[in-house]
Amino acid sequence: MITVNPDGKIMVRRCLVTLRPFRLFVLGIGFFTLCFLMTSLGGQFSARRLGDSPFTIRTEVMGGPESRGVLRKMSDLLELMVKRMDALARLENVSELHRAGGDLHFPADRMPPGAGLMERIQAIAQNVSDIAVKVDQILRHSLLLHSKVSEGRRDQCEAPSDPKFPDCSGKVEWMRARWTSDPCYAFFGVDGTECSFLIYLSEVEWFCPPLPWRNQTAAQRAPKPLPKVQAVFRSNLSHLLDLMGSGKESLIFMKKRTKRLTAQWALAAQRLAQKLGATRRDQKQILVHIGFLTEESGDVFSPRVLKGGPLGEMVQWADILAALYVLGHGLRVTVSLKELQSNLGVPPGRGSCPLCRIRVIDTFGTEPAYNHEEYATLHGYRTNWGYWNLNPKQFMTMFPHTPDNSFMGFVSEELNETEKQLIKGGKASNMAVVYGKEASIWKFQGKEKFLGILNKYMEIHGTVYYESQRPPEVPAFVKNHGLLPQPEFQQLLRKAKLFIGFGFPYEGPAPLEAIANGCIFLQSRFSPPHSSLNHEFFRGKPTSREVFSQHPYAENFIGKPHVWTVDYNNSEEFEAAIKAIMRTQVDPYLPYEYTCEGMLERIHAYIQHQDFCVAPGPALPGAHTSQSPFVLAPNATHLEWAQNASLAPAAWPPAHSLRAWLATPGRACTDTCLDHGLICEPSFFPFLNSQDAFLKLQVPCDSTESEMNHLYPAFAQPGQECYLQKDPLLFSCAGSNTKYRRLCPCRDFRKGQVALCQGCL
Repeated sequence: MITVNPDGKIMVRRCLVTLRPFRLFVLGIGFFTLCFLMTSLGGQFSARRLGDSPFTIRTEVMGGPESRGVLRKMSDLLELMVKRMDALARLENVSELHRAGGDLHFPADRMPPGAGLMERIQAIAQNVSDIAVKVDQILRHSLLLHSKVSEGRRDQCEAPSDPKFPDCSGKVEWMRARWTSDPCYAFFGVDGTECSFLIYLSEVEWFCPPLPWRNQTAAQRAPKPLPKVQAVFRSNLSHLLDLMGSGKESLIFMKKRTKRLTAQWALAAQRLAQKLGATRRDQKQILVHIGFLTEESGDVFSPRVLKGGPLGEMVQWADILAALYVLGHGLRVTVSLKELQSNLGVPPGRGSCPLCRIRVIDTFGTEPAYNHEEYATLHGYRTNWGYWNLNPKQFMTMFPHTPDNSFMGFVSEELNETEKQLIKGGKASNMAVVYGKEASIWKFQGKEKFLGILNKYMEIHGTVYYESQRPPEVPAFVKNHGLLPQPEFQQLLRKAKLFIGFGFPYEGPAPLEAIANGCIFLQSRFSPPHSSLNHEFFRGKPTSREVFSQHPYAENFIGKPHVWTVDYNNSEEFEAAIKAIMRTQVDPYLPYEYTCEGMLERIHAYIQHQDFCVAPGPALPGAHTSQSPFVLAPNATHLEWAQNASLAPAAWPPAHSLRAWLATPGRACTDTCLDHGLICEPSFFPFLNSQDAFLKLQVPCDSTESEMNHLYPAFAQPGQECYLQKDPLLFSCAGSNTKYRRLCPCRDFRKGQVALCQGCL
């Protein structure tokens, strides 16, 4: 789709989407080769088609090169006229106007005033659009007739019987009955014929093999790819600050943060450039829509920036924008629905067709059982924030707690050695800072008891927002500084010994900032763990994850001596922890994955290697290969990739990092892999989804069935039954049941970078 904007720019829209209700909201597409669809708490977007630009020329149908050539020339002429008109508008006298008119090859004295000419140009563009639509319809009709004649009635196509595509015939039946249920199918060429079903299911989706006669004709009609531009690292972020816009307190906060971290981003870019060497990086055009800041979503964040409201989302957004820009990619940022509409082209309908170029910023994660619309509806996993039918890796989280999703993260300010030494020398041994800027957080039941114990050993400081009077929720013995600007808050942390949490907010950036500034972080252990089953905050979120502390990442990936997790309801345990902390000396510490370099490295790897527009996996249930790629490890505990086995060429992470374990009953793959010092890797599930994997693990399968279940592949006892996964979207590291021993794909990871395997960069 070529769009001629009023400013004369021509945008090539290369991918299409339909929006549906969701939580945090960001999305990018169209002219853009990579898209970030981001979300915000409470923000929802009604299902609707975003309006096309009034200057839209539809050219999706292949064929008719002469017609398209004429339309393209007309578009080029309009672009030239608008550019020249912009130059004319800046000229101040008639003589200059005549010279500019000469350049245009139009007599200047015949040109109407600027506004009138612009209206005429727009009218011409609209006429071109109308003509193009008619040409488009004629071409579609002629191509349909041509295909029926030249290919000998291809509408008599039959669904092939191919073990690699076991769901093909079932999907064709579904299309026969329901292809009219969503206009997006017709948009992609489905017209009710068998061949149109098979073309769609093999070229837009991946349930059927490509039709042999389509290979040649599709290649002949394929549009010429755009020339590739190499991405170059950037160190000057001034243009990014302009792209981010202004007028909202949230944007002001984000720009201040980006400006403050400019030197660290520049240094990180130098380090990563040296690490990558001569690796070619193609520049992507990326649209980032920060939907939670739009007026349509309510923008609940901006008014609270100066009142102690949550800043975690804005911290992450600022860092995402900085990382993409520093990596050298083309960016466009929108924070209003009107801006989004002007940059977006979408197919009509309810969003049933796949959206492969979207990335969703999703703080707490979306598990596959909640993401799969049909499965979620049938099995009680449907929530208002799920059922998008995306590849689960398209959801990107703030912390690496959900390996089914991609870990996006954020950054904390990194200290140099001189700063670290100054902090160590300036620490107060008896000073604590409370994690909680809003007075409501201080309503924690039972806080008086453990704060009273803490007050015996340390001077307690708070940073609670208030307008005129001290918040009554804050005890009198707490020294409240009020809401502090970020640099002043950092200085307070550099003096403090302890940073203590009350159990909320969950998984924010502040504990990492405190640890990076030399504090010990003390948090409460949750018993029973918090989840959607027993805690209002998680209810309705598309995850069954159990949270055992306020900050699971700090507990599991950092731990002592920097992080202490205790039972606040046990006074003896709490007091013992305080005494031990006072005797403990720690250096400032920041995990590599939360440095600027770590985030650049991670996002670079995603952009280079993640491709959600290809088939979901290399092996499907029942697929048979002449030689298994697995061997049983020498200690007979797990499977490894055979050294002499060929690697799947499109696999990322590389298949040789695969280690497969059979979980104990009731154990999720996430935990099983962690038990062995590894990370669950859902993209490896297709390799294991066969009876051969069970045989290699010496598991006796009396029977083997293929079904839709987010716990499969798995071995069921009693009964000696082996179950394979029928739908690739349901491959899930999360989930457990005491009936099943799950077959779990694990991988190694880079030190300090759990998102990437050792050979992933």
